[in-house]
This record gives sequence, structure tokens and C-alpha cells, in this order.
Amino acid sequence: MPFKKLHHHLLEVLAHFSIEKPTPFQKDSIPIIKSGANVFCIAPKDSGKTTTLILTTLNKLKCEASGNAPRAVVLVENKEKALELHDKFLEYTKQTSVRVYVGYKELHIDIQKSEIFEGIDILVTTPTNLHKLFLTNGVSTSQLKICSIEDGDFVVQQSEYMAMLSVTQSIIKCQYVLYAEKAHPKLQRFEEFFMERAQHVKL
Repeated sequence: MPFKKLHHHLLEVLAHFSIEKPTPFQKDSIPIIKSGANVFCIAPKDSGKTTTLILTTLNKLKCEASGNAPRAVVLVENKEKALELHDKFLEYTKQTSVRVYVGYKELHIDIQKSEIFEGIDILVTTPTNLHKLFLTNGVSTSQLKICSIEDGDFVVQQSEYMAMLSVTQSIIKCQYVLYAEKAHPKLQRFEEFFMERAQHVKL
């Protein structure tokens, strides 16, 4: 079964990459994520989680730039993961106006704030760096539509876990999607704090 009801640009990119059919995980998860629900996506490595994250994020933003504040946030473990995911996003946004920005603790916070202020659509960063941006009024969440956590197993670390709880308190309304390889009990507790009525996709 081919990918269904995705933005035409995404279908063109998938065709360019010769990706014709969704993986079993993508077949189960993409429709649920597109519905707007909070979702725990638990699946092993190489099941298509990263591509799912990129497709559903860009589909949510209709593959076009809008406004100045980020409409999507993607949280990752560290600088290396942030840069890697940023490059993967660019493979899907080359022919669009979507602005993808990567921030990390090694980059001075004032530089991040000034570059974000210029206008972005997708912010790729770590929970602790996002928390620091919040504390310094470096990013607005007024337009945020979706927050995804890539390979979220790392969030069980205390510093990242507490940063997640802090930043989500500052977000009024947003869809949350957490991708991980294992259903860690600590991650499941997010349902009590900010992932209300979350659905679960497990491969």
C-alpha cells in the first residue's frame, strides 16, 4: 500500500528516493499522528521512526513557511543528533520555503536567540537547551503545533527529564509525539503531565 493523504511535495520526495511503501510501523503510526493525537511510538531501530517524524512534521506545517515563531519543535539527545536530523530534514525541504533551525548548548545562547528571532518554522534542539531558551525569552511557543521527541530513550536521564517537564509547562497547547525503542515507565509518566489521552503505537 502506498503512502496516502500526505502533502503532494512529500509524495514527490518519497518517489525521488524510490520509497514506495510505508514500513509496518509507518502504516500504523502516520494516520494516528496525522489525527492530531498525542502518541507514544515504540518501535525497534530501522523501523522508519525518523522518516515518520519528518513526514508528519512537514505535513502538519503544509510544507511551507509561516510567521516567525517555530510551529514545530524536535527534541534530540545532543548536538550530533541535532545536526544529523537537521540535515535529514533538509533532504525533504529543499524545494520548499520551510526554515529548519538547529540549536545546541555549544552555540552561544545569544546567537541562537538572534537567529531564531529572524524567523524559523522547525527548531531542532535538546530539552535542556530549549529550557535555557525559554528562561532567556529566546523562543516563543505561541504558534507551536507539534513537539516530537526523537529516539526518546535518552529522556529518562534526570536532567533531560526535568527539562521536559519544565518546558511543557510553558506550552499552552501542542501535539506531542514521542519515539523510542522501549516503553520505559518513566517516559510513560509523561501521560500524566502533558501527553493527555495519548495513543500508543508499538511494533
